[in-house]
Amino acid sequence: MNIKFKKEKTLCLTGHRPKGLPWGYNEESNSCKAFKKVCKKVFINAIEKEDITYFLTGMAEGFDMIAIEILLELRCEYEHIKIIAIIPCLNLEIRWKQSQQQRYKNLLNKCDEIFILSKNYTRTCMNDRNKYMIENSAFCIACYNGSAGGTRNTIKLAKEKGIKIKIIKP
Repeated sequence: MNIKFKKEKTLCLTGHRPKGLPWGYNEESNSCKAFKKVCKKVFINAIEKEDITYFLTGMAEGFDMIAIEILLELRCEYEHIKIIAIIPCLNLEIRWKQSQQQRYKNLLNKCDEIFILSKNYTRTCMNDRNKYMIENSAFCIACYNGSAGGTRNTIKLAKEKGIKIKIIKP
């Protein structure tokens, strides 16, 4: 990585994919619009009160992409913040809908840094990505609905590591 980020100024994002969000892929729904407003306030608080500069994202569909779009908007006001994509494997998006693939590529192009953990998909690459983000962060913002899965596992790991966690319910 070219960007040298300080753990104490770094926050990672974790959250559900569209199937775990009440609005699914319909981000024009009122519930998603309200959720985005809450996220924006939480991100501003992290930047202003916690002095966060670096945001690590796993670039998954759903919460990750929503969060990146909000952060890109905030970067107009908070020019010092950096968005760092932590990609579990090459071709992460290959099985997604075409529109989501294009969104992914557009967002990836706007990230300040891209770090790819594995050339190939492995059964552990998603968990490896989550572990990497937790181990390199002092804070975690999670979009979490209470269900089992990767988000819950990431929150559990963050708690074990003593990382501050802010949970936003979708």
